[in-house]
Amino acid sequence: MDCIKIGQIILELRREKGYTQQQLADKMNISNKTISKWECGAGCPDVSLWPELSSILGVEIQRLLDGRLEHNKPDVGRMDRTNFYVCPHCSNILTSTGHANISCCGRRLKPLEAIQASEELKLKIEEIDIESFVSSDHTMAKDDYIAFIAYVRFDRVMIVRLYPEQDAQASLPILRKGDTLYFYCTKEGLFKQKV
Repeated sequence: MDCIKIGQIILELRREKGYTQQQLADKMNISNKTISKWECGAGCPDVSLWPELSSILGVEIQRLLDGRLEHNKPDVGRMDRTNFYVCPHCSNILTSTGHANISCCGRRLKPLEAIQASEELKLKIEEIDIESFVSSDHTMAKDDYIAFIAYVRFDRVMIVRLYPEQDAQASLPILRKGDTLYFYCTKEGLFKQKV
């Protein structure tokens, strides 16, 4: 543990939040001299203070311990580069359009790797009026079902959440050539198919 690096990151984050040493100390019920000591690299926070410090500064404890924040490259804004994440514990669906450190239920999530859907797994697409009706014959049992269908274009993402024991179908805007459909099976993972 490098107290100098940790102190520098505490100083940077404190200033970013607009707090004085006294204000941060008051929030943590400690003295401002303690904050000064940390920022000068003359010591590190006690183990019992890390969760509160992390919460106040709005950064993960691990980043504080590392003494550095990794900044991502600016997002180019292309929605067709969306990454999907699903929490294995609570089934929360999360997305990002670039590299991100995403966690849920206290665990870091990795982006799902999309597999090209085989002909038998592909979603059926029908044009009905001004919508595309997407459906699948996939089982929708409680232990094996399609949890979501996502429509992705260069400028938008639309996710339709599905539930067990209902039909695997969704109404989406008119699909255009080049658009991509993603669907997530709770047993087999993420699939994609080009329109």
